[in-house]
Amino acid sequence: MGEHSIVIVGLPGSGKTTFLAALWHLITEHDMDTVLQFEKLGDGDSAHLNAIAARWRDAKVQDRTATSGNRLVSMNLVDTTGNSIRVTFPDTAGEAYGRMWEDRECDVAVAETLKASNVMLFVHSNTIQPPMWVVDDVALSRRMGVPVPEGQAVPWHPKLAPTQVQLVELLQLLGSPPLDVGQRRITVMLSAWDKAAPEELSPAEFLAAKLPLLSQFLRRNTARWTARVYGLSAQGGDYDAIETGAVAKPQAAELRKLDRPSTRIRLVRDSVESHDLTEPLGWIMA
Repeated sequence: MGEHSIVIVGLPGSGKTTFLAALWHLITEHDMDTVLQFEKLGDGDSAHLNAIAARWRDAKVQDRTATSGNRLVSMNLVDTTGNSIRVTFPDTAGEAYGRMWEDRECDVAVAETLKASNVMLFVHSNTIQPPMWVVDDVALSRRMGVPVPEGQAVPWHPKLAPTQVQLVELLQLLGSPPLDVGQRRITVMLSAWDKAAPEELSPAEFLAAKLPLLSQFLRRNTARWTARVYGLSAQGGDYDAIETGAVAKPQAAELRKLDRPSTRIRLVRDSVESHDLTEPLGWIMA
């Protein structure tokens, strides 16, 4: 049996738990052709996976309270030749990765998972915080009629840094002791791809246009990173919030009517599109 460890990395709200929920549904429902098929659950909490998959099927936003923490999931998958492969990855809250950037701290348990030999990096394509110039901020404030005080220092916090700066630093930390394990395969998963699709760019083109620092970092560090870029819409649209009294989303109601929830999934690489979330895993483990 092959043993492959994959760490799922991403800032808060980047789509990591939604991916796990959709993946668990896909490989246990058996209603789609997939590169890898489910054999059995190894270590981990099936109750947790069942709960997040149930919310996914019901078109409900994942409960961040219930999904917080560091949960290790291990499952055996079978490829097309019948070879059994064990895949281990953690469902770690994005705040843990945010603390690595903001406070330069990392929990011991999280650090152990970050020594995995492969990485899935999640980036929410609709919430990218771009670099901002002071002159642009001043001009925008004036157009909006907001007073701009002269000579007053503006408070700054690391979380205000552009998304690509935070992600590149995170990858550099993974390539430094004690987290360095040599060359790794990495898939950049651009989640909420349905929001980015109207720009008519391929996932790789979108990465180069919206996150040029991250794109260049991966292209120039091939000795350490072998990368692929995917566009991923694991939800298929806007989901209902879980709060009592929240306004229902018409799109969520339509998604609940689908006979096969797996068809919500949209995975794009270059011009190829599928519903198969195991394809990136298959490439990572090749």
